[in-house]
Amino acid sequence: MSDRWQNVVLRNQHPKLRMFANCDPEVSSAKSEVQPALRMASEELAASTPPLATAIAPDAAPASGTAKKHGVDVQAQREAVEVSVFVRSTDSLPPVAGQQTLRGMATRRMTLDEVYNLAREPSTIFIEPADALKLPRPIKGSAGSTAPPRRVSVGNPAELGDGNGMLIGIIDVEGFDWAHPDFLVDGKSRFISIWDQGAKVGRNRKGLKRGRVISAAEMQAALTDAARIGVSPHDLEPQSQMVVGSHGTHVASIAAGKSGLCSAAEIAAVLIALPEDEIDRRTSFYDSTCLLDAVYYLFDLAGERPISINISLGTNGHAHDGSSILDRWIDALLAEPGRSICIAAGNAGQERPEAPDDLGYMMGRIHASGKIEAQGLDHILEWQVVGDRVKDASENELEIWYEPQDRFAISIRPPDGDWIGPVLPGQFIENHQLPDRTLISIYNELHHPTNGANYIAAYLTPFFDKSLIIGIPAGVWQVRLHGLVIRDGTFHAWIERDDPADLGDGTYFWPSFFTEASHVDTSSVSALACGQRVVSVANLDEMKRRAHITSSQGPTRDGRLKPDITAPGTRIVAANGFGDPNNPWIEMTGTSMASPYVAGVIGLMLAAEPTLTAAQILGIIRATARPLPGATYRWANDLGFGVISPAACVTEASRVVVRTELKEPTAPPGPAPVVAASSAPRGSAASEAITTRRPPRTAS
Repeated sequence: MSDRWQNVVLRNQHPKLRMFANCDPEVSSAKSEVQPALRMASEELAASTPPLATAIAPDAAPASGTAKKHGVDVQAQREAVEVSVFVRSTDSLPPVAGQQTLRGMATRRMTLDEVYNLAREPSTIFIEPADALKLPRPIKGSAGSTAPPRRVSVGNPAELGDGNGMLIGIIDVEGFDWAHPDFLVDGKSRFISIWDQGAKVGRNRKGLKRGRVISAAEMQAALTDAARIGVSPHDLEPQSQMVVGSHGTHVASIAAGKSGLCSAAEIAAVLIALPEDEIDRRTSFYDSTCLLDAVYYLFDLAGERPISINISLGTNGHAHDGSSILDRWIDALLAEPGRSICIAAGNAGQERPEAPDDLGYMMGRIHASGKIEAQGLDHILEWQVVGDRVKDASENELEIWYEPQDRFAISIRPPDGDWIGPVLPGQFIENHQLPDRTLISIYNELHHPTNGANYIAAYLTPFFDKSLIIGIPAGVWQVRLHGLVIRDGTFHAWIERDDPADLGDGTYFWPSFFTEASHVDTSSVSALACGQRVVSVANLDEMKRRAHITSSQGPTRDGRLKPDITAPGTRIVAANGFGDPNNPWIEMTGTSMASPYVAGVIGLMLAAEPTLTAAQILGIIRATARPLPGATYRWANDLGFGVISPAACVTEASRVVVRTELKEPTAPPGPAPVVAASSAPRGSAASEAITTRRPPRTAS
């Protein structure tokens, strides 16, 4: 292959895909345990690779037989490995059954050979692996028998309505207890559909290539039969996940339970499969394409009905500027009126321990930023690898984004090691083995195709073999940025979050994070919550009158004002899914609880005015937000524009379509009085209010 084609293939693929292609199947099998966009076609191979929990420390590794192999078994890779990717192209891509296509964007599940061939196509702009979806980790309290009070206290509940006619969509994990009393009316569940993406058995709906759908009729039959034979309805219609105190049930209860905001709305849900078993993880895709599939499913189900969707899941990769393919795709889908998506801002706001045994800061120190002031100056970031405090078996990832007019080089130094680099713009090193067997990869890329910014990707990878895994040594890894050409000098860095991995003996592999010296306590909002038209929601601690300490903060990398709004998310009591019937309620804390509150408010807004666009909904929420006592109307990086005001949101939503024509426009002398648009009486001599509505959408 010519150097020109080699450069095209390198330029059009995300560095992580290049790493995937440069691995033997055994290495890919081990990686797939923590890389959700990597799947092993062979369950036998997936089972034969040691679990990551068996990793040993570098000091305990044998002296021989642990050198990185040169060359890759390409034929074995072709047969064993598939990847889940997003593709961007100058052409409209052809549809593929079970995958999504929207003009020049597509999701694809491909072999590495197919990725390579697609990268050579002249129309291909970029191919990138789908992002990891991170498990929501709310703080759980105790379960109890006391039902929560009404979520919204107003003088006249009729002012708000109850969401009748609305569809509330929930995309979540751990299962949906559709038979919980909070969702039953006259013995019938208000859930009308649950797509369980992880289901292995059962008949599926036409057009869906995985999982199964539980219909309203099947739920009703299970309720009837369960009462007759004395079992749980979930024994007759099980889901792939049915966790006691399930996250999805709690979220649905807040948005649309009888105790929730849209107490008369119908509910549709998608259960995202985030498998716990290592073999399931290695043989499944559980990435952000699954989330996009869920959004499409709910929009299709809604049809002409207005729908408010909540997503309390997050991603941490990419540039945090709304430019990723997934962000732009969702923004495009939200161009239709009557649609809204709320996304939890994330629980990465904590920067220091609150108590001696508090490890929440490990999940919070994901962001660093700074400015190299002039050419020839350097900046050092400290990257703390933890694992089990001796070694880490997960692949640690760091992305650094900086302005296109600058040029940085990068060097990395392991704990007690020598500097590796500098790696200049346009250069890379891939799977370089260190004396302790860690593999390091660094890619210094110019002008990312999605936003034009420059970025650096660095990966620390354990040694993977068919019989042995050697972990990365714990300690502080130093990352030095060298200023080569400086016109601006600003940079941002994010660590792709590892979820803590249970080793089965009471210990964990903990995620890596920035040290206190390098961490910057801003711009930690989930990358998915940085989209232009989504509503990004922070967690209000009402008792302390501030954002909860774990609530992620803005702004975005490009300076946009996310999160948009704050809602109650601290110590929220809602349905205890699959729990003890005598204790049907449970308390949880997190942005996962705040986001469905806002989704419920938006449901009330759309019930009042079904033709609202996502842009209008955002504008109304921002305009009606109320500051906390002592604060101003100015946007704050932890609270957004303030606390959501449900009654004001619904009132403002009702006014959007009202236009008042003045019959006598001549103003009297003196200052003009300030009059609300809706205050002039209908049919008066001075004015006449006219309500205008968009025509209904027609099927194409």
